[in-house]
Amino acid sequence: MLAGLALMAVPLLIAILTAVLQIRDLATTGQKLVIQGVTGARASQALFGQIASLERTARLYDLLNDPKLLEVYRTQDQRLSLTREELHRQALPDARATLEELGTLQASIRATVLGGSASRDPAAASELSGRFTELTALVERVAQEANAQVDAEVASLEERTLQARKRLLWQAALLLPLAVIAVFVLTVGLGRPLRQLDRGISELGEGTFTNPISVSGPHDLERLGKQLEWLRQRLLELAHERNRFLRHMSHELKTPLANIREGTELLMDGAVGELDSNQREVAAILRENGIKLQRMIENLLSFSAWQTSSVGLEATEFRLRPLVKQVLENQQLTLLSQRVRLDVHVEDVTLIADRGKIRLILENLVSNAVKYSPKGGTIHLSARPAGGQLVLDVADSGPGIPPEDRAHIFDAFYTGRAARSTAVKGTGIGLSVVLEFVSAHGGTVQIIDGQYPGAHFRITMPMRATTGDQPARTLPKPHAHAA
Repeated sequence: MLAGLALMAVPLLIAILTAVLQIRDLATTGQKLVIQGVTGARASQALFGQIASLERTARLYDLLNDPKLLEVYRTQDQRLSLTREELHRQALPDARATLEELGTLQASIRATVLGGSASRDPAAASELSGRFTELTALVERVAQEANAQVDAEVASLEERTLQARKRLLWQAALLLPLAVIAVFVLTVGLGRPLRQLDRGISELGEGTFTNPISVSGPHDLERLGKQLEWLRQRLLELAHERNRFLRHMSHELKTPLANIREGTELLMDGAVGELDSNQREVAAILRENGIKLQRMIENLLSFSAWQTSSVGLEATEFRLRPLVKQVLENQQLTLLSQRVRLDVHVEDVTLIADRGKIRLILENLVSNAVKYSPKGGTIHLSARPAGGQLVLDVADSGPGIPPEDRAHIFDAFYTGRAARSTAVKGTGIGLSVVLEFVSAHGGTVQIIDGQYPGAHFRITMPMRATTGDQPARTLPKPHAHAA
């Protein structure tokens, strides 16, 4: 992955470096041109002033014939020579020729002034004045040639700038498709392993540990995929250990529980003597709690077996109404102690399904409704056919399902906030078993709002079940409250 990023970045870095070097070269040339132009302009202006001073000093010497003025003239003449030499170093060949001509004329004027011939001959003085005028004309020509030189260099700089711009545009035009191709290749190369990682993480989050996680792509992502595969195997081992523990403990509990229930039934039947009312009430409580404990153990065993996929559907034909009656009779003592009323409307339909799993579904839903119903409350249970589907509703008059529990009530071993506040505790897998078994029949579990004050579960499943397991599905409605 890093090699791909480097491969994509190298052409861009080369283009940026080339652009920086070209811009720096153009900036340096422009700076030199500005300095040269300013220096030339100052030197040209200095030449004009120095020539005017020389001419003025020469005229004064012609009038006053003062030897001190000759010293002044020599100093000014030296300054003029220095300025001319400075221009000579910067000038082009044409301007240098003019400057050399100016130097020759300057030397001629110097010889005339210092020789004193102009002061003794009026004609020579007039000629000297003409040569100063010619000297000024040469300086003007030097200034024009310097300006022409600057203009030519500016035009050359503009041409170089235009060429540099064209080169940069061509480089950008060539690099842009290459960069797009590199990004596309990198995206495609990373997209597939990232999707594999996303799928693996989602499956782990959903508790699906059966599908191996394999990531093919860059080395870093492959290594991350191997870490996720190790995590999947570890979680799968822990899940198997948990299920083995549940199976072993549940089987160990079933034997003493069977003895307890058998002893309780013997007491209820009067095998050891007739019981008075108080003794019979205590025996009834023992039998009721023995049935509850047996149902919890069956839930644990069913959940453990289902998680390890060791059981399937054992579909048989049976009538639903007698099964519902049996389930309600098993809950009779609890219903009486809680003074909970029943509102039952079950049509006498015939199902082809796993009778044992349908019984556990009904027992868990009714037990859940009893647990959350207040004393004197009502449990609503109805079943009806609808277009080849069985619609089963179980609702209570309890507090309903808190919103924060909705997303987790079907998770195994999850007990909601309302469950933790009740006196009757459970294993937290009842609704998980309901969901697994309903889904195994190709059905759905739905949470309904508004029809009853408490929690309302609706199961929709085919009246003729298939033998293949189906993925678990829940269809809670928006803003519903889970039980």
